[in-house]
Amino acid sequence: MKGRKRQVMVDTDGRALILEPQPANVQDRDGAPLVLRLSRRSFPFITKAFADMGYAGDGPAKATCIAIEIVKKPPDQVGFAVHPRRWVVERFFAWINRNRRLWKDPEATLASARAFLYAASVMLLTRRLARVLQSKRQNAVTHLP
Repeated sequence: MKGRKRQVMVDTDGRALILEPQPANVQDRDGAPLVLRLSRRSFPFITKAFADMGYAGDGPAKATCIAIEIVKKPPDQVGFAVHPRRWVVERFFAWINRNRRLWKDPEATLASARAFLYAASVMLLTRRLARVLQSKRQNAVTHLP
């Protein structure tokens, strides 16, 4: 993606909480305080967040009362390995990038990019809910006397 970075906060199941597109020249540690402060308005009960090494530093740590736990790679790791908690965010990015509009970012403004991020997130939740309801409906039909 050229010229845009997506800062996101997701829950432990990978559902989007805060989606904030930013210019690509904003470093992760500089963009994180905004996302953390935005999360306090809607989700004041969040007490801990997991992040990768890009979010290490005083900015994210002191932005709010949310404790930031940096997920570090083991010192003996060679090559790629899935890190605990970190894969949830990467899976969310994979899910929303299946949306053609988000695969390439044609939006002219950050506001429209944010709107399409939230729209893609709503589509994910709707599909997930539809699958759950369909499963319950099928179970109810098979358990009729």
